[in-house]
Amino acid sequence: MQIKLIPVTTFMQNCSLLVCEHTMRAAIVDPGEDLELIQKQVKKHDARVEKVLLTHGHVDYCAGASALALHYGVPIEGPHPDEKFWLSLLPQQSRLLGLPEAQICVPDRWLYDGDIIRFGNETLEVIHCPGHTPGHVVFLNRDSQLALVGDVLLAGSIGRTDFPCSNHIVLISSIQKKLWPLGDDVRFVPGHGPMSTFGEERRTNPYVTDRVIAS
Repeated sequence: MQIKLIPVTTFMQNCSLLVCEHTMRAAIVDPGEDLELIQKQVKKHDARVEKVLLTHGHVDYCAGASALALHYGVPIEGPHPDEKFWLSLLPQQSRLLGLPEAQICVPDRWLYDGDIIRFGNETLEVIHCPGHTPGHVVFLNRDSQLALVGDVLLAGSIGRTDFPCSNHIVLISSIQKKLWPLGDDVRFVPGHGPMSTFGEERRTNPYVTDRVIAS
């Protein structure tokens, strides 16, 4: 599976283009805006978009989802239904942050823990990881040992928990109980910043090292 990171919005959020190398069919994860940049990468990779995927309902992750899905004639899948609160507030979120006004997004398929997403010959496992938001999900491709974690975990940090419906204790639990068991070698794409591995974060991340969690 090929992956292309496409930073979008003024927050430089990591939108991802996932391409099945055998079929060139693709999924776009977290298209927060800047649709021209995303479409340019789709064309560059000669990919055929099959679906749009969302990890959670914050505006910098999903403001462009409805327009992009309409453009390619594909469904939106995710996040978990507990994100209805945030998705219903997309217009207000965009105004508050000074972004282009977003449409309310209604996914074609809500995702639950353990669900499977398919595009081309690739599969992604859905892992419900609440805390940053209540309905946040993570996508795992076991063949590539790659996870797309949105704002659950960042290189050297974790997602914010000062939003409505956020919960710091729940977020730490999600990381410890849902992500760490996947293995230290798993690489992950965070919502912002560079990629890392779960093993590196267990060793060095000041918020979630094994030493900190054990204390």
